[in-house]
Amino acid sequence: MGLPLLSAYSLRTALLGFVILPLLGVTLVVGASGLRAVEARMEARLQEDIELVARAIRLPLSRSLERGERGGVQQALDSAFRIDQVYGAYVYDARGDLVAASGPRGPSMVIRREARDITAGGTQGLYEERAGNPVYSFFMPLSDAGGRINGLLQVTRHRADFQDDLADLRTEALVVLGALMLLFLGVVTLGHHRAVGRHVSQMVDAMARVGRGDRDFRVTPAGPHELRTLAKAMNAMLDSTGRSEAALARQRAEQQALETRLRESEKMAAIGQLAAGVAHELGSPLGVIDGKAQRARRRLPESDELHGVLGEIRSEVSRMSRIVRQLMDFGRRNPLHPRPESVPALARAVAGREAGTKGHITLELEGADDLEAVALDRPRLEQALGNLLQNALQAARSRVRVSWALAHDRLRLVVEDDGPGIDPAIRDRLFEPFFTTKSVGDGTGLGLSVAHAAVKDHGGELRVDDSPLGGARFTLDLPRGSHHE
Repeated sequence: MGLPLLSAYSLRTALLGFVILPLLGVTLVVGASGLRAVEARMEARLQEDIELVARAIRLPLSRSLERGERGGVQQALDSAFRIDQVYGAYVYDARGDLVAASGPRGPSMVIRREARDITAGGTQGLYEERAGNPVYSFFMPLSDAGGRINGLLQVTRHRADFQDDLADLRTEALVVLGALMLLFLGVVTLGHHRAVGRHVSQMVDAMARVGRGDRDFRVTPAGPHELRTLAKAMNAMLDSTGRSEAALARQRAEQQALETRLRESEKMAAIGQLAAGVAHELGSPLGVIDGKAQRARRRLPESDELHGVLGEIRSEVSRMSRIVRQLMDFGRRNPLHPRPESVPALARAVAGREAGTKGHITLELEGADDLEAVALDRPRLEQALGNLLQNALQAARSRVRVSWALAHDRLRLVVEDDGPGIDPAIRDRLFEPFFTTKSVGDGTGLGLSVAHAAVKDHGGELRVDDSPLGGARFTLDLPRGSHHE
């Protein structure tokens, strides 16, 4: 039950309840006080008008009464009665007896008895009921030439005339008050909508959009200063929330990447230990087999069938020895020993060793010969570059290119070929240990893993993508860490 009450209590109802209704109440009180003041003034004006009429006919009435001319008294009363404001006019003698009258009927006996007492006290106004209507009577003493009171004049007027005017005035006041109330309500409703309501609705709609997931939406500051300040504060809050969410997302991504690298490092370490152990255990027996096969082969003539068989055995043992060395290279993760090295000299040395393996392949070298020295572990990087170059020479149709450059404090070495390239579907697995696309007997799947580990130990990155030559391109990005020779 509390929620409907809270929703009904809005800024508009607060304005109506705390501003408009008190203002209307004050207006009503002031209007009622004003009506009472007007009523008092109108009543005073009524009495003044009657008094003026009485004073106007006082002198001729006094003279006519002194001479005993009843016709003159009646004539003066008739002239007063013809005035619209006069309801009746009456003259009494000194004893209080009615001498002449002009009006609907004569005054009551009570008034006639009171008239005798009034003649001694001067002018006076009284109210009496006639046919259920209040009538106002003004009494004025009449005196002769010697100043003695010889009579009394009574002039009356209906109070209903005044009450009708006052009722009309009250009706007009109520109509005006009702119109003011409707006008105030309309002004408050329209003013609230124009100045406050629409801007508040805009902010509510904006928060609803943000709540539905549109986190980039912002409120347009508009309206009074307070609402503009509130809108700016809301935008600042949304900006702060967005920055916090972005920072949290970055932290989660970094944490996930760290966890992924940690798992990969643990996996690689385990594989490396296994590979090193296997390689160590196989190294000695393979050496014994190769040595005995060599001695036995020397004792046989070349024409002997076993001579050729022993040669094949030595060839396979040599291949197995290469695999053992790769396993040991993969498992051997010794700390780096970086020294300033000439990158062009390193690249040319590796290219010189591998160039003779594929005589029909053109090997291109591109890069500045005066490139400044870079701090690196030469044996590890030579091994990585050699493995990449061997793969390129094996995949190329006719052309392999090795290039180097320094850019933005990074050393970039690129090995690319014009071979068939690498399927994008397997690129994510390319640096996994023992993963190879070559046929059985042509590769162990450790060359790229060893190269990737060497680059990673240098704090760099090894990437693969498509080459402009048409085949694959391997890019080594290493931190510069350079030293001048």
